[in-house]
Amino acid sequence: MTTVVRILLRRITLLVPLLLGIVLFVFLVMRFSDADPASAFFQGANPTPGQLHDFRERNGLLDPLPVRYVHFVGDVLHGDLGTSALTRAPVLDQVTTALPLTLQLTFLGLALAVVLALAGGVTAAVYRDRLPDQVIRVVSLVGVAAPGFWLALLMIQYLAVDRGWFPTGGYINPGDSVTGWLRTMALPAVALSLPVAAQLTRIVRTSVVEELDKDYVRTAIGSGLPPRVVVGRNVLRNALVNPLTVLGLRVGYLLGGAVVIETIFSLPGMGKLMIDAVQNGDPAVVQGVVLTTATGFVVVNLVIDILYLLVNPRLRAG
Repeated sequence: MTTVVRILLRRITLLVPLLLGIVLFVFLVMRFSDADPASAFFQGANPTPGQLHDFRERNGLLDPLPVRYVHFVGDVLHGDLGTSALTRAPVLDQVTTALPLTLQLTFLGLALAVVLALAGGVTAAVYRDRLPDQVIRVVSLVGVAAPGFWLALLMIQYLAVDRGWFPTGGYINPGDSVTGWLRTMALPAVALSLPVAAQLTRIVRTSVVEELDKDYVRTAIGSGLPPRVVVGRNVLRNALVNPLTVLGLRVGYLLGGAVVIETIFSLPGMGKLMIDAVQNGDPAVVQGVVLTTATGFVVVNLVIDILYLLVNPRLRAG
């Protein structure tokens, strides 16, 4: 069994206790919060204490905490995230409806951040200490300091309100109109991706500069190979190891930032679903959204780990 396979199996094995820990954390946070499922269920109906007690007894809310946790884990494993106190609909149905849009926004932002980081980082490294490098370093520094929600508001004002090039918010399904979908997702994806792209650009530049200073690069270029071939075939692959590690951590920012960006652009994704649930006092929906988002973060990081193993030459050699 190769080193890569052994490491991969170990990462997958650790995924099970990690997911159980996430379920435990979400369970404890919601149980020790002020959110009361019984009060949320009877919201606006002025229930009697007897009705509240009957609801809690019927739904197992009076059971000991360990018993409730076992039931909660069993429900989650069966795909039951509870029932919304506001709409009386299964939380899983609401999550299933909202999740695709959040995934679209997250992966659009991720793809755009990777493309911008690779283009900017490699260009800055190749033209080290010259004008392109200096410009890219200044722009990336500004991008790191600029929060995504601030960029979103600026783009709405100057590109949507003033010039009308993009809509100020809303969502069009790609099945209805691909062009409309791109127009509604363009500004949110850019606002979400730019801070991550700025951070990754600096890391890519540093990694590529370190590779360019190694002997094998000078030998390859000295033997007559075009620099673009050496950079594209050897340098870039070896330099991607460190940026991939950071990219896994930045996925969490993208998922969390999507909550804010969706709210600003009125996109009906997971972020808007959670904000509405918090405002309306719907703990089951909040619990379902947090659990789904945390699980998605873990799974995406596993994918990043797999990519890391594939591009790391030391592990492949082992």
